[in-house]
Amino acid sequence: MRALVVAILLVAVVLFIVGLAVKTLGFLLGVAPVLVIVALVLLLLNRFRGRRIPR
Repeated sequence: MRALVVAILLVAVVLFIVGLAVKTLGFLLGVAPVLVIVALVLLLLNRFRGRRIPR
């Protein structure tokens, strides 16, 4: 009986960790496109800022 309780507890902990990982992955998948867009805008601003030759 004790082994059954330990097995159930172990499965519950593993499922809890997997659930947290999936939730975190979902959050990161939501944030990633925003970060990519920000990075592209900053890259384009750096590229086309216009490096002028000093007089």
